[in-house]
Amino acid sequence: MIEMRVAGIALDAPTRSPIVVLKDSSERRALPIFIGQDQARAIISVLEGQQPPRPLTHDLITNIFDVWEMDLEKVIIHTLRDNTFYAVLCLNQGGVKKEVDCRPSDAIAIALRADSPIWVVEEVVADASIPVDRDADEAERQAFRDFVADISPTELIKRSRFREV
Repeated sequence: MIEMRVAGIALDAPTRSPIVVLKDSSERRALPIFIGQDQARAIISVLEGQQPPRPLTHDLITNIFDVWEMDLEKVIIHTLRDNTFYAVLCLNQGGVKKEVDCRPSDAIAIALRADSPIWVVEEVVADASIPVDRDADEAERQAFRDFVADISPTELIKRSRFREV
């Protein structure tokens, strides 16, 4: 899994639909997820440090976590199927761990409020992310090609954790 953070909210130009953009720690991959207007507002309010006068839905959920002494350990965006992302909230209450199915947009809004990490399964990142730093990607590919061109099979085995028997 790859830990990601919210880079911001963007608007899709043709549809004017909001998109939450997640980035990995190296900021070389961005994962755009289309979301609803309400979820976009909920995410933006946290990013901008806005405090509503009364708890909104995502605030209410984190308040319930606090009252019931539940920790949101992390959010996992685990599947992309038919252009739809799927996520779970990973909760811990006194050592009892549960996963709760959740839309990624709601999971992200809750994770931001609970200061919990957002993780994305590698396959989802590979299938749906877009490169942010193409020059760094190409440099990494070239470094790998150079490495492979200059190493013998014997040396590769020596450097690996697998040994001949």
